[in-house]
Amino acid sequence: MPGTSLKCPATLRDAPQSRLKPDRSGFSTPLTLAAMSLGYGVVQLDVTIVNTALGSIGASLGGGVSGLQWVVSAYTIAFAAFILTAGALGERIGAKRVFVAGFAIFTAASVACALSPNAVILIAARAVQGFGAAVLVPNSLALLSHAYPEDKACGRAVAIWAAGASLALTAGPLVGGGLIELVGWRSIFVVNLPIGLAGLWLSWRYASETARTPQREIDLPGQLAAIAALGSLAGAIIEGSSLGWSNPFVIAGFVVAAMLAMLFVLQERRASQPMLPLLLFGHRMFALTSLVGLLVNVAFYGLIFIFSLYFQRVNGWSPFKTGLAFVPMMGAVLPVNLLAPHLAERIGAPATIALGTALSALGCLALLGIGQGTGYLAMCAQLIVIGGGLGLLVPPLTSTLLGSVEKQRSGIAAGVLNATRQTGSVLGVALFGSLAGQHNALLHGAHLSLVISVGLLLAAAVAICFGASRPATQ
Repeated sequence: MPGTSLKCPATLRDAPQSRLKPDRSGFSTPLTLAAMSLGYGVVQLDVTIVNTALGSIGASLGGGVSGLQWVVSAYTIAFAAFILTAGALGERIGAKRVFVAGFAIFTAASVACALSPNAVILIAARAVQGFGAAVLVPNSLALLSHAYPEDKACGRAVAIWAAGASLALTAGPLVGGGLIELVGWRSIFVVNLPIGLAGLWLSWRYASETARTPQREIDLPGQLAAIAALGSLAGAIIEGSSLGWSNPFVIAGFVVAAMLAMLFVLQERRASQPMLPLLLFGHRMFALTSLVGLLVNVAFYGLIFIFSLYFQRVNGWSPFKTGLAFVPMMGAVLPVNLLAPHLAERIGAPATIALGTALSALGCLALLGIGQGTGYLAMCAQLIVIGGGLGLLVPPLTSTLLGSVEKQRSGIAAGVLNATRQTGSVLGVALFGSLAGQHNALLHGAHLSLVISVGLLLAAAVAICFGASRPATQ
């Protein structure tokens, strides 16, 4: 989730001034920011750090490509499915209480990952980790908004919060590769323990609680339908490569996913306080930017998974060398994030989004010639272009989405964008991993994944350009 919005949630900005502001020392506010940054940073760290361990985890626990897909996807499925409910829970009983619980869950699950004796336990622990991540992200923003009541100060705080997460996203592969080389793959989860303990203490000691809204309902039927639908769809795609697409269990998985998705939509239409307000999609630019976020994440995070396997299994690179290979790609995101708003002011947000997606598509297209033993220098520039394209499109994408809805709904709109993008990550890893897992044709699957990514990214560029050029109907 690089390039997160630098706006504070308006739902909290405009909340009644019933939230009591306790006496705070001069260090309380910056230390609250530090705790929130640790929370978001550790979530982003685990998005990328695991990819460098795929080869080592596979060699240690077995399970093939489908097992590795589940190790990655279990985290993002829970992350995508629970993030909206976690924000609502924070509104209902207090964001600090929920955030602290989320940090404790994430930290405990990280220890369970490190101690996992087999792939099944690891996948289950990763799912719990993803749930903890879903709790941390929206409530960290809520607590930042509470700690910095002035818009300008809050904007600066969120910028620091997002920059720290981008740094963690970039450092993840390198740190993970180094730890695996020195200690082993389990160490990439142990590293979360000191971060988690520090974040827990800082948030418990210095963050102040937000006002509770007891009337805020939790859409439990919608939540259950969402996670079941997403899990069934991801499972059908992942297992399709190993069991065969005509296997009855795979077909049943697709059918169940479709039925649950329809039940989810029906539930959201009739719920008084839905988990996902469908009326938001009546705003054309909201719908378009959500679609772009989904398509971009399918391509980007699916390719990270594929490149991790390619570097380690096809080219035989070590985890550290694999992590090092991702640094330029991830490192391009943050500086281009900073340039993107200025470019959007000059040529417009839709054009900037389209340019970012087109650049990433060009980078994918230029990588179609990779083969066994392709040197890194022949790939580095293309990887930087892919990362730079992502960095260019996400800030205007987020600001356009938030600007497409009423100010008081920007908090839920940001949550929907995060959920949509994480859903794209789940589908990307499931789809591209399945292509690479067929008959051990990893290189062929990598080429197919690049072709699909080009198509998805260009489709996103066309969608945003065409949608933005149409006259408004509202």
